[in-house]
Amino acid sequence: MTMSYRIITDSGCDFPNDMYAQLNLTMVPLSVEFRGSVTDDRNDDSLKQIYDGLRAGESAKTSAVNPSRWAQAMEAPLAAGEDVLVMAFSSGLSTTYQSAVIAAEELREKYPERKLYVVDTLAASMGEGLLVWYACKKRDEGMSLEQLHAWVEENKLHLCHWFTVDDLMHLKRGGRISATTALVGTMLQIKPVLHVDNEGHLINVAKARGRKASIDALAKKVGELAGNYDNSTMFISHGDCREEAEYLAGILKEKYGVKEVIISYVGAVIGSHSGPGTVALFFLGDHR
Repeated sequence: MTMSYRIITDSGCDFPNDMYAQLNLTMVPLSVEFRGSVTDDRNDDSLKQIYDGLRAGESAKTSAVNPSRWAQAMEAPLAAGEDVLVMAFSSGLSTTYQSAVIAAEELREKYPERKLYVVDTLAASMGEGLLVWYACKKRDEGMSLEQLHAWVEENKLHLCHWFTVDDLMHLKRGGRISATTALVGTMLQIKPVLHVDNEGHLINVAKARGRKASIDALAKKVGELAGNYDNSTMFISHGDCREEAEYLAGILKEKYGVKEVIISYVGAVIGSHSGPGTVALFFLGDHR
């Protein structure tokens, strides 16, 4: 039984493009400016090119979803008589959520008979994606819009995001770490282990010596945090380093009995800030 309401999200959730249709989702893209032209975040034609450019020292500018783009996506189902749940990229990292709130306020006046909820997922990349994926499953199991809205709000802080980056200079450019930390870390092959906290911000938590140790540290977090949650499906996103994502997936299956690991690219918007070589793991846990 499928409930008759629409779930809308943005490209900050980093799903592969075919997954939106599979999940019966509407997706609103963030955008990225690279080499003088602006494209949608999940444009597969330009994604590899952007990562190659970042590796060569080029930079990209990113833009949040604006209120009018959100309004377009929300109004179509509202006008067709459907209620709407919007699940937006963390307010701690982007103005995308705030834009959705602005659009929703105007549309509630125009469609007072419809229900329209906007959730700040406080999540990013496939962390946002995993929360959206669970929401779609609950919808398809027959959960009402009100119940689902409550479930998402209750569970979003159980969405664990753990990741590492290969090149500290991208985090330095984004103001996440100091120039000294970046320089010393690069010289000593120190790799940071970071997570997204309860306010939806990136936090540098630990350091690992070398690349393999940093990826092993991500897997270790499952043992520390997953508790009794059903994590038979986990998500991994990567910044153009599929092999290392596969290595992490292998540990999850072997050590923790994870049945399915869905792997996707970190999109151009998040990838412009985290850089090539990012590996990120997402699962449910007792706390973030």
